[in-house]
Parts: sequence; structure tokens; C-alpha cells
Amino acid sequence: MSTRTGSTSTFSPSAALGSLPPVWLVMAGIVSVQTGAGVAKNLFESLPPAAVVWLRLLTSAVLLVLLARPALKARSRGDWLVVIGYGVALASMNYLIYQAFARIPLGIAVTIEYLGPLAIAIIGSRRRVDLLWAGLAGLGVAALGIEFGELDPVGVLFAVLAATAWAGYIMLSAATGQRFSGASGLAVASVVGVVVLAPAGIAEGGAALLDWRLLLFGLAVGVLSSVVPYTLELNALRRMPPRVFGVLMSLQPAAAALVGLVLLGELLTVWQWLAVACVITASAGSTRTSAKRDAREAAEEGDR
Repeated sequence: MSTRTGSTSTFSPSAALGSLPPVWLVMAGIVSVQTGAGVAKNLFESLPPAAVVWLRLLTSAVLLVLLARPALKARSRGDWLVVIGYGVALASMNYLIYQAFARIPLGIAVTIEYLGPLAIAIIGSRRRVDLLWAGLAGLGVAALGIEFGELDPVGVLFAVLAATAWAGYIMLSAATGQRFSGASGLAVASVVGVVVLAPAGIAEGGAALLDWRLLLFGLAVGVLSSVVPYTLELNALRRMPPRVFGVLMSLQPAAAALVGLVLLGELLTVWQWLAVACVITASAGSTRTSAKRDAREAAEEGDR
């Protein structure tokens, strides 16, 4: 009597993600982020924006701490100042954009917010071609300006402030990455963000935060907006050039506009779609030219 031994394969999420094309992962992450924003906006009638964004940060902070397990011993004063500043920028960016979501269409809010990282990319460049991208982004703002009278000015202001906070977040992200390994800096910053927003989130949420159904929706926002895209993007970046990743991320405003249309019934005008297209093109163009410049400079440095 013979016995046959076989091997049983077990399902591995990492292996499953690794089998998918990285472009799909990035696109899924983009859809997840904007879907989370759409779900959040649907919650605003029952749960104020500050409470929703606090639940989002709380969810991501808990999961990131469990995954990264950041080492906090032997940290210098400078390390703490940088990561606390990073956490404040993270909290501010999310709080401000959620306040904008509550007042103006999702696609418009994200388009305005995207001017923050675009400005960082263009200001840091010395190439004349980036003036073209700056002008294109300006054209997008002008297209929005034609219909600013139709938009809540407070919502537009919140989106502009969110763009500024995002620019600060990018600069502090680089500084944090130099001092903390892996995702440990982001984990600590997320905890800082939870603490910073706790007074506003708990005060505005009040008794509604005890409703388990609203809590589940709030946690879903955290998973869709932070945990899922972070996991997908991290996996994609291991197999994708950063310049391609940057170009794909430029599609965020369009994804926001489409999610706003499907989930929230937010219709954009022709001028507003033109603004979205201008900002996407400017961001993608700036990302590509910056990547080419960095590659050229790296090659020149290697030849010396």
C-alpha cells in the first residue's frame, strides 16, 4: 500500500498582490482613497467632518503601529520635533480637506489640493519647461475661477489651506524618512495626528461616536483612505519606477471627480472638468521632467 504525499498551498496576501501588475495596484489604491472620501462625505450628515477624519486617523494609526512597531528609545530632540511636525501636517491636511469636502464637490476639492505638491515640484526645479507646467496649472485655476461664484468660498479656502498643508507634509515626510526607518515615522506621526485632532473630533462627534454603525463606517473610511492604498502603493513601488508612480498618482483629481459623480451625484461643469484636466496634465508633465532631470544628474555624477 503506497501513501501519496502532496503539498498544500496556503493563500498569502503578499503573494497575491505580488502576482498583480503594479499599475493595477496603484490604480486600485487611487480608487480606494477617493472612495473613502466619498463614503466620508456621505457620513457628514450624521457625523461631522472632524469626527470622521479623527476616526480615519485612529484606524490607520492603530494598524500602522501594529505593523511598523516603531522603536522610540534613544531618539534625539530633533527626531521628535520633525516627527511631531510631520504628524501636525498630516492631521491638518486631512482635517482641512475634509472641511472642503463638506462644502464643495469632491473633484474640485482634490484638484485644488493637488496644487500643493505640484507647487513643490515646480518651485524646486530650474528647468524652463516647468514654467509650462506652472502655466498649465494656472490655466486650471483660472478655469475654476470662472465659476468660483458658484462654489462655497469657505470650501475653496479650506482646499487651498489643505494644499499648503500637503506641501508641508511632503517636506516633513522627506525629513522624517531620513530619521526613521520604514513606516515607523509615519506610524508615530499618525499617533501624533490622532492626539492633535482628538479634542475637535470627540467634541464635534459627541454621542454619535457611540453609535456602532457610524463607528463602522468611520473605520471603513480609515481602511479605504489609508490602510488599503498604503499597502497597495508600497507593494507597487517595489516593482515600479518612481516616475511612473508619480505620473499615475496625478490621476487623483480625475478619480475624485468620478467618485463624486458616482457616489454623490456631483456633476462638474465643462470649465471644472477643464481645470481637472489641466492640473492632471501639469502634474504628470512635471513628474516626468523631474524624473528625467534626476536620472541625468545621477548619470553625470556617476561619470565623475
